[in-house]
Amino acid sequence: MNVKKFHTGYYDANSYLINGKVLIDTGINADALIAEIEKSIDINDLELIILTHCHYDHTAAAEAIARKSGALIAIHKDDVELLHHDEASAAAAFDSRAPSFKPDVLLDEGESIPIGNGEHLQIIHTPGHTPGGICLYEPVSKSLFSGDTVFPQGSIGRTDFIGGNSSKISGSIQRLTQLDVRTMYPGHGEPTSENVKRQIELSYRMAKSIFKII
Repeated sequence: MNVKKFHTGYYDANSYLINGKVLIDTGINADALIAEIEKSIDINDLELIILTHCHYDHTAAAEAIARKSGALIAIHKDDVELLHHDEASAAAAFDSRAPSFKPDVLLDEGESIPIGNGEHLQIIHTPGHTPGGICLYEPVSKSLFSGDTVFPQGSIGRTDFIGGNSSKISGSIQRLTQLDVRTMYPGHGEPTSENVKRQIELSYRMAKSIFKII
């Protein structure tokens, strides 16, 4: 699997271009991200934009990139309503309005998205940071695109936004501990390939400790 990471602004989430055809998350700065993508591919080859959740720092540039490329936009069905809400999408925290675009594809647990080369992204519904948060797992390369559910070194996603739920994020992270992960591509920070399963287990322990879950 070919993965290119883009990070175009201080407040932007990471964006990942996979096999030159699928983009995971878009950040805020559409012009800067389009310029970076066009260094790697003809942007018209982009087929799908997958949003790991509804927060503005992951979604704001999606509409402009979709318009430029013709790509479809996908998000989990449980985050659609929050996507268009100024506070729930965290757009208000950036002194902005929530996106108004209508997603083309509504994702659900267990679906699989082919990405070429015999590889595919499995949709794992991981509520807690938002109701419709997802992670994406590619079993051939054992890669996990973890959005804002887990981060390297045992860190976890926040649950103090509208729709956050500490019990649910703990359960979501527990599910991720069952995966065989070689490389984690987080929504913020740097990807890691260093004993990733152990790092996710540390995230689960952190969640249980913070939220006093037995």
